[in-house]
Amino acid sequence: MAGGGSSRLRRWASSEGIEDYSLRYAPKKFRRWSPLLVAGAALGGIAYLADYAIGASVVLTNGTPSGVLGILVAAVIIFLTGIPISVYSARYGIDMDLLTRGAGFGYLGSTITSLIYASFTFIFFALEGSIMAQALDLGLGIPLPIGYLITAVVVLPLVIYGMSALARFQAWTQPLWLLVLVLPIIALLVAAPEAFGEFASYTGDAGPGVQLLGTGLAAGVALSLIAQIGEQVDYLRFMPPESEVGRLRWWTAVLAAGPGWVILGAIKQICGGLLAVYVLAAVGETVAEEPITQFVRSLGLIVPGWAAILLAVIFVVVSQLKINVTNAYSGSLSWSNFFSRVLHAHPGRVWWIFLNVGVALVLMEVGVFGFLNAVLAFYSNVAIAWIGAVVADLVINKPILKLSPSYIEFKRAHLRSVNPVGFGSMAVASVVSIVAYFGLLGDFLAAWSPILAIVIAFVLSPVICLATRGRYYLARPDDLEPPLVRPDGTLETAEQICGACGQSFERPDLASCPYHASTGVVCSLCCTLEKHCGEMCKPAGTAADLPMPTARHAAT
Repeated sequence: MAGGGSSRLRRWASSEGIEDYSLRYAPKKFRRWSPLLVAGAALGGIAYLADYAIGASVVLTNGTPSGVLGILVAAVIIFLTGIPISVYSARYGIDMDLLTRGAGFGYLGSTITSLIYASFTFIFFALEGSIMAQALDLGLGIPLPIGYLITAVVVLPLVIYGMSALARFQAWTQPLWLLVLVLPIIALLVAAPEAFGEFASYTGDAGPGVQLLGTGLAAGVALSLIAQIGEQVDYLRFMPPESEVGRLRWWTAVLAAGPGWVILGAIKQICGGLLAVYVLAAVGETVAEEPITQFVRSLGLIVPGWAAILLAVIFVVVSQLKINVTNAYSGSLSWSNFFSRVLHAHPGRVWWIFLNVGVALVLMEVGVFGFLNAVLAFYSNVAIAWIGAVVADLVINKPILKLSPSYIEFKRAHLRSVNPVGFGSMAVASVVSIVAYFGLLGDFLAAWSPILAIVIAFVLSPVICLATRGRYYLARPDDLEPPLVRPDGTLETAEQICGACGQSFERPDLASCPYHASTGVVCSLCCTLEKHCGEMCKPAGTAADLPMPTARHAAT
């Protein structure tokens, strides 16, 4: 049996229908879904109810004026930073890790961001799984420890089969989710309209009006969701080329499914604050933060108690499955990217699904939901520094300074190991913001430490880029024929044979390689996994100035 299981995993690792090009460019021939279907799958992943818990937590802690303003501040930042990331990912068919490599971090420098992203997926898997387990406890009487195990195991069959299975699942469950989503607000409008006034005037212990410290604390918690853009682009990388579907359809789908997720996210957070204030007097602050309690109490205004529990449990279970299949899927991609570079081995994406879900299960069992604010506020300091450094490279270093290659280079054969532009700016921003978070720079900067992180990263990235004159992006330019980009600006998709694995791949996934002299070409994954080549394709002394790619190799 063990041998059969190992053989099956090896077959999965070689099947791109399961692997979903987890470590490489998603080829044009694989991107066969319509923009609407890709966007629908991406938006299906934001069905999570942690937004309700986050909104409830920041409003009950900081009052409605400060809490809502903090949510809106975070939403604006997340939306703006999500635009360039989504566009580049959809245009080049690459996930967040490959994008980070080519946006100022280098081949090995982005291993740290793979861990940051992986931690996002299992932290939020644990939070969402805890919410689902609470629903199973309240509705079915299943003890929380057993409920945690159920929430971890039930996602595995869907996630193993990748984008094809996930797209169908998200499409089938979306109508039910949208219907039940609005019912609690309708219930308050019909049966308890005074709840809206009570919510607007709620101040908690924060005092009347907007408090700067409270707003900063609320924004910091909400900004922990900034890494959600990575999960969105895990779907967006399968967007068909703009030239084939039309500019309007392509841009609408990319913006809706990329940065657009945060619009619905902010609405859900505000609704979570509203429902928490409504149920607060009846259940107390700790229980009021639980989405299952918010839904049962509000739905109970318009339907019998048993029906309210049934509807709430169904809604929570569907919502949490929709997001946790995405958390597990994205986690498998980030772990694959990390371990392939560190160990030069790739047993298959499926292995890392079990690792990601296993870590999340441990977090659930130790009660991570009870530390919601503290966990998310601390995490946001590092996550936002990473995103700020990437965005600065995409919107300043590439198009304005023109010191970063205009296209996204992600292949080991062409990249320097560590680029101080992105990696250095993220490291400095993270350290300073964490010092501020712990109060060593005063109460104001402690509350606004995530904003401090993104400002430092965004400013420091072009400063380091100018100081280094862009020397640390490329170890060598792309010299493979035909050129990477056609004269009309679209990617060249002619296929060639990899000299290592003998498989055929499209041009963006290939590099010239003297080590594999049979064809002189290697695919990006074989290049990553190669242990013995000594990177002979890279010239000695790669700290020297390298010429920027010519126009024929750069995307327009």
